[in-house]
Amino acid sequence: MQNMSILLQAAPAAGQSGGGLSGFTSFLPLVLIVVVFYFFMIRPQMKKQKEAKKFMEAIKKGDKIVTIGGIHGKIAEVQDTTYMIEVEGGIKLKISKTAVSMDNSASLNQTT
Repeated sequence: MQNMSILLQAAPAAGQSGGGLSGFTSFLPLVLIVVVFYFFMIRPQMKKQKEAKKFMEAIKKGDKIVTIGGIHGKIAEVQDTTYMIEVEGGIKLKISKTAVSMDNSASLNQTT
C-alpha cells in the first residue's frame, strides 16, 4: 500500500512539464538558421537564375555578345538551343545559348 501512495504522488509531478515554451526555444536557433540561409543563399540564387533566363530570351539577331569563354561576336541567327554568331573576319560560330555571358557591356563599345 505504501508503494502505491508513492506512485500516486510521483505521477502528477511527472505529467507536469512546462516544456511548451522550452521546446520552442530549443528549435529557435534551427529555425533562424533556415530563415537566414533562405534569404542569403536560396532567394538571391533564384533571382539570379530568373534574370539570366530573361536575358537569354531577350537576345535577338544583331545583338553583340561575349561568351563565357571570352569570344566577342554578333548574333547572326537564333535557334532553339543555339546561336550562330559572327566573329571578326566574317567567321561564323555555332554556340550554345548557355555559353553567353550575362555581362556583355564590354562588347557594346567594340565593333565587330
